[in-house]
Amino acid sequence: MSNCRHRSISQMLSGNVQWADNVQQTNPNFFPESAGRAQSPHTLWIGCGDSRVPETVITGTRPGDIFVNRNVGNQVQFNDENLMATLTFAVDQLGVRNVIVCGHTGCGAITASFRASKTVIPGRTPITLDVYSADSPLNRFLAPLTTSIANLVPNLQISSVVEAEAIPVLIRENVKVQVDNLCETEVIQNAWRTRPVGEELTVYGWLYDVGTGRIQDMEISRGPESLPKPRVFSTEKIML
Repeated sequence: MSNCRHRSISQMLSGNVQWADNVQQTNPNFFPESAGRAQSPHTLWIGCGDSRVPETVITGTRPGDIFVNRNVGNQVQFNDENLMATLTFAVDQLGVRNVIVCGHTGCGAITASFRASKTVIPGRTPITLDVYSADSPLNRFLAPLTTSIANLVPNLQISSVVEAEAIPVLIRENVKVQVDNLCETEVIQNAWRTRPVGEELTVYGWLYDVGTGRIQDMEISRGPESLPKPRVFSTEKIML
């Protein structure tokens, strides 16, 4: 084992000991109860990997409350097997009642995608960060976000807006886009179709303000009522 342990590693390990001791003192049964039963989280959190946005800390929740998937830009991509497996397990196996897409202010992924969006050529896969090759994992993962931003900018009429004003708008719009994507998945729609009354699943869009520590519910939540209504055909004879 290497003896070149960085000071931050030692701090985290000692911090864990202090945290575990504090929990043990305030709630002696917490760890035995956690170990003695299967997890039963109430929420799936789809957030950005930004280190300033730790979901359990900013929501004041405990271990066992939130199942988590975090990635660059809090994206919901249909071909992201990691996300889709997490979504399937959380909804179908764990039975979470809430799925939250949470964006945050000062998002570097949105900033990079906004800057790259100016060079997007329709029909071509964009290169978001030119320090990496086009087929690098990071550029491949950011490509849908950059393409989305390139489409949003003219639609929102912010092409001539300075970056400092455009980014906050795009961060919010990205949450909306990812909520839309999430609600199109078969996992979510199947839960909406099949879950009984009292166990409904709701999808939320949230925004965390890094500068204040506050979360804003963007009020774009959706539930079973969002399913397309079946078409009804009249059986009455049409009189000509």
